Amino acid sequence: MNQSLFTDIHDAESFVYSKFGKGESFDVGVKHAHIWSIPSLFVYMNGLIDSMMLTQILTLTQSTQAQVKRKADINEIEAMNSYFPYHSVTIYDSKDAWLSAVLSGQLGIVTSDGYVFTIDVRSYPGRQPEEPDNEKVIRGSRDGFTENILQNTALVRRRIRDVSLRFELTKISKRGQTDTVIAFVKGLANEQHIEFLRKRMEKIHHDGLTMADKALEEWIFKQKFHPIPFVRYTERADICAAHLLEGHIAIMVDTSPSVILVPTTIFHHLQHAEEFRQAPLVGTIVRMMRLSGFFLSLLFLPFWYLLVKESGHVPQFMTFIGPKEIGEVPIFLQIIFASVGLEFLRLAAIHTPTPLSTAMGLVAAIIIGQIAIDVGLFIPEVVLYSAVAAILTFSLPSYELGVAIKIFMNMLLIATAAFGTNGFFIGILLIFMYLVSIKPMGVPYLWPLVPFFPKALARIIIRFPSSNGALRPFVTHSPNRKRS
Repeated sequence: MNQSLFTDIHDAESFVYSKFGKGESFDVGVKHAHIWSIPSLFVYMNGLIDSMMLTQILTLTQSTQAQVKRKADINEIEAMNSYFPYHSVTIYDSKDAWLSAVLSGQLGIVTSDGYVFTIDVRSYPGRQPEEPDNEKVIRGSRDGFTENILQNTALVRRRIRDVSLRFELTKISKRGQTDTVIAFVKGLANEQHIEFLRKRMEKIHHDGLTMADKALEEWIFKQKFHPIPFVRYTERADICAAHLLEGHIAIMVDTSPSVILVPTTIFHHLQHAEEFRQAPLVGTIVRMMRLSGFFLSLLFLPFWYLLVKESGHVPQFMTFIGPKEIGEVPIFLQIIFASVGLEFLRLAAIHTPTPLSTAMGLVAAIIIGQIAIDVGLFIPEVVLYSAVAAILTFSLPSYELGVAIKIFMNMLLIATAAFGTNGFFIGILLIFMYLVSIKPMGVPYLWPLVPFFPKALARIIIRFPSSNGALRPFVTHSPNRKRS
């Protein structure tokens, strides 16, 4: 039953000023106006509303005063519902809920009898959908997600025209009141996974999610100091839609162009849309190269250092691998210095303005690298193999996984330097055991390798034709695994 929340519009104005302060925020609009013959108070956030639509609404109400006067017996609620047939009108029974809607960009209205409404005239500032820099393809769509959650849901809805597609909206944090959407296809996504996300979100009590989806990931999955990513991020709407149809769940956070996909395994981080934009054979070759790059990015540099350290065990035909000269600085320290230098170079590339980035790269790669070799700080082999290891890491489609691989590689390098051959193989075993022990949302991180599912593993290694029907991934625990 709708009831008035204020005695009159002056009571409402006092309430609004008590919350926002009078004249303290220039973007808070508080205006007196008439909706037909009804004195009203308008409250809105300047910059979050469509001013042209607001002008049209006021023009419409002024031109239909005579019609309302002939129906003077109807109350204000009936008037709002009757004369705004083309706008989303919501009536509120809570002052806090009404204020929250106003802060999200809706037009708040208080009538003379104290009833409160909102009309959805939101127009968020932002950019148009464009291709993400991190997930480029040669062929494919160029409309990536933006910072506008309404645009993001529309991009997915355009690709999945199914009445079972659900977008559950919730607000998270006390002050930020961040709009967050759980997206899934009802009947395909596992209800236990959905309920797990709902409960974890309900337990979030914090000021705000200023870092958007990354902060949400840490709250939901209790990531702590684990280096590996527990979720997959994507900025492509086609990738998100494909995962939803597989039974995955997407989490969208307003102000973030990235979407969280769960549940995922380590092999989801090694997939790329380009594999599915090429012929199956070409896609398979690309996928195998990427999988090889993943293993080599972890093992290449530590294994080379092992061969240098245990040069007596290197076969005669592989003697070219070892350095021709040792230099004044131990090779282990050279590798560490080179790895740290490459990280600083990456950071510099991120923070350098675009017009200067090319010059910065030339200075770092040619001048500093060559001089470092000439003065004896590095030997040429260390520079070469460190650069190859960096290139292998850049071949991974997931930036988060690439950073984790660098951490594991350095740990393996330290174990090899400290304990030789035993340290190298024990380090690999410990990394493998760690990955086996990780189960975000109860899903084994190395599935389908551990536990071993040969058919599923074959589909990860080989890009089968789309016409070759496959079941939905077992890790999603979808109640309907047949794709038809």
